[in-house]
Amino acid sequence: MTRQERTEGLALPGVLTAAEAAATTAGILSLQREDGAIPWFRGHHLDPWDHVEAAMALDSAGEHERAAAAYGWLARHQNPDGSWYAAYADGDAARPTDAGKETNFCAYVAVGVLHHYLATGDDGFRQRMWPVVFAAVEFVLGLQQEGGQIGWRREADGTPVPEALLTGCSSVYQALRCALALAELAGDPQPDWELAAGRLGHAIRHHPERFLDKSAYSMDWYYPVLGGALRGRAARERLAARWDEFVVPGRGVRCVLPRPWVTGGESAELALALWTVGLAPRAVEVLRWIGHLRADNGLYWTGYVTADDAFWPVELTSWTAGSVLLAVAALTGHGPTQAVFGGDTLPKGLETDCCA
Repeated sequence: MTRQERTEGLALPGVLTAAEAAATTAGILSLQREDGAIPWFRGHHLDPWDHVEAAMALDSAGEHERAAAAYGWLARHQNPDGSWYAAYADGDAARPTDAGKETNFCAYVAVGVLHHYLATGDDGFRQRMWPVVFAAVEFVLGLQQEGGQIGWRREADGTPVPEALLTGCSSVYQALRCALALAELAGDPQPDWELAAGRLGHAIRHHPERFLDKSAYSMDWYYPVLGGALRGRAARERLAARWDEFVVPGRGVRCVLPRPWVTGGESAELALALWTVGLAPRAVEVLRWIGHLRADNGLYWTGYVTADDAFWPVELTSWTAGSVLLAVAALTGHGPTQAVFGGDTLPKGLETDCCA
């Protein structure tokens, strides 16, 4: 089967043809190292979260062998405490460029492993990666605070940072639910994780004061929806409330206020968040807008400064392309992508009022 045949299911009118999806997939593959690592672009660093997002995009496009190689890189380079460093020099595990350890980066492996298992049915892969996921989750929950929120980082010297980020914690919430699904598949129940997920979800939904104020960033606006902590009417109301602040019609989504800078990754993630709450037509519209970020090689420019009519930074990133493919995959009915982002079948954890 050709690459274009594998991406037939990713054709979305006005957004991508199958040939364009195949070109975007090839673009990501061109950035992946032989050892499986996927840096932002060649010569730049790798971070574990964006590495997983790119691997998930490869699975959505049918490139299961290369996605498995990306997870193999994570398994080989996991630290003894279950973590990964925040950044590596072009995928070189011997040269971390940031030796801190960020909780949402470490947790996200659970989302990717479940996604790959659902895409392939590879039970051997799931069994091999379960200890990796287990250790990563245990590291992350070691930074959970009394209020349910999770400190965003452990410094290179081991010092825990207790302050929590809403975007990061929303991503961790999704990861914990995927980890609980993997625990069920492994026949290894984790009641402490269920309680931890419930406490975290409660904090995200009801206690914004437990998180650092990053309200100028669009990710803090839509990530509680994207990560699954908010659904239904509450989610739609949240997205509507700040739509006019962050959305530049015809161009995309601002990364941070008040800068005139729209970014492909945030735009694609917003589209995915819109899909999760039943707003698919609007999601497709947002994806159509960012067609202006697409380069001839199928990759996407990270962002565009509207005031200067210029791409900035001048880089074509694996994770921007990955976010576009994942949003398209959800909208075109790719079951594994819909499962990990829609969350209808994922465990929800045990919410209690102990932290209310």
